Amino acid sequence: MKSIYSYILFALVAMLGLTACDKNDDCKLDLTGNCLIEEISLNGYAGTIDLATRSIVVRLPEGTPASQMTVTSLKISDGATANIAQGQVLNMTEAQAIRVRMNDLYLDWNISVLHDEAKILSFVANDIYTGIIDQENKTITVYVPASVDVKSIIPTIEVSVNASISPISGAATDFSAPVTYTVTNNTAESKYVVTVYSIGRPKAVFVGAASDMSKLDPEAQAACSWMLANVPESMYASFADIQSEQIDLSECKIIWWHYHKDGGVDGHDAFAANAVEALAATNQLRSFYENGGSFFLTRYATNLPSFIGVTGDDEWTTPNNCWGQNEDGAELCGGPWSFRIFDGQNGHALWQNLVAGDNAQEVYCTDAGYHITNSTAQYHIGTDWGGYDNHAAWEARTGGKILGVGGDGAVVAWEYPAHDGRGGIICIGSGCYDWYSYTYEAGYVENFHKNIAIITQNAFNYLTK
Repeated sequence: MKSIYSYILFALVAMLGLTACDKNDDCKLDLTGNCLIEEISLNGYAGTIDLATRSIVVRLPEGTPASQMTVTSLKISDGATANIAQGQVLNMTEAQAIRVRMNDLYLDWNISVLHDEAKILSFVANDIYTGIIDQENKTITVYVPASVDVKSIIPTIEVSVNASISPISGAATDFSAPVTYTVTNNTAESKYVVTVYSIGRPKAVFVGAASDMSKLDPEAQAACSWMLANVPESMYASFADIQSEQIDLSECKIIWWHYHKDGGVDGHDAFAANAVEALAATNQLRSFYENGGSFFLTRYATNLPSFIGVTGDDEWTTPNNCWGQNEDGAELCGGPWSFRIFDGQNGHALWQNLVAGDNAQEVYCTDAGYHITNSTAQYHIGTDWGGYDNHAAWEARTGGKILGVGGDGAVVAWEYPAHDGRGGIICIGSGCYDWYSYTYEAGYVENFHKNIAIITQNAFNYLTK
């Protein structure tokens, strides 16, 4: 096995362009000695040195400022030099490189700081029910259906890096009374009080074909997780639960269906063939709507209104222009994707408090480095095909109100307003409305993608007001 010095010699020769030396060349390199960091501390906190990766981590108490840290000790190999010195002040808000040199040999080391954070980052009961975490007050609230035995719930808990928790994650626990969890991480400690509420009558339901949330596709699962964490007294239910009336909807204000299918669901017949579970619960869903219940329908779920009598007796008013890609081959966004707010709808509740871009008329939804399936269920507008000559013709036939359009004028977001005791419905069929990226490119920073959650919260607030 070659030593690390052999690799360094090879790299150095390549860098200098020294491809060969003849007998007349003075081409000697002094590769004797070591380039090790044997000890280092910042503000008195000793670094942990990993020789294999040439990395150093300095653990700091939670809240310790890192912008001006003094090198309080530094010990390197005898005879070596470094580009930092004891007493030097470093900005450790980002990792720093240290080069240690001995003669013609050098090694680069990476030093970073890690605060002793002691937080619960996620709490999921029985792999289904996501806890709502209040980091300021250190409380976690979990809502579960009345059918769940609260005396034997198995929580899956994610904590800060290097932290430990007691009681441990994965242990069946009695939540008939609040349970206190203690998180420790070196110098940091936090206590969280977890309360589980048994819901007989949820206020909001995320619905899908899967028997439980853990069996949803990643796109729908990401959307459902957001709802459970941000909408009080919400829960997941299957269409079978709705059909069999296992879920008491008497206090439910809104049902959200975010329907993803790889490759898309193109039109009325394809929807009928693929959404068998949903259509089996048509009577219950229609009754919910006619008795004042609201729907938030996204992606291919936007086909549903035509099947539950929202658009009259015309089932063929489903989106006429649909497509989508596979999640594991999703398209890379080179920049923000967006759609346009329909004329006169800037003041609609759905478009408030968004992260703004260059054009105030645009709803920006993604960032560079995000992978999107571009799953679309929209209405093509025009005399060429589709049955809707213009926007006014679309509204007249469907009874809907246009809220957003694509670049070509296609209807991508719309509303069926509440009326005559029936609930309101908001539909978003734009491919820009996307919750899950199977991977992120290097340097990805989330900015406009925050608008997906903001739009969703706006829809919930508007439909349940």
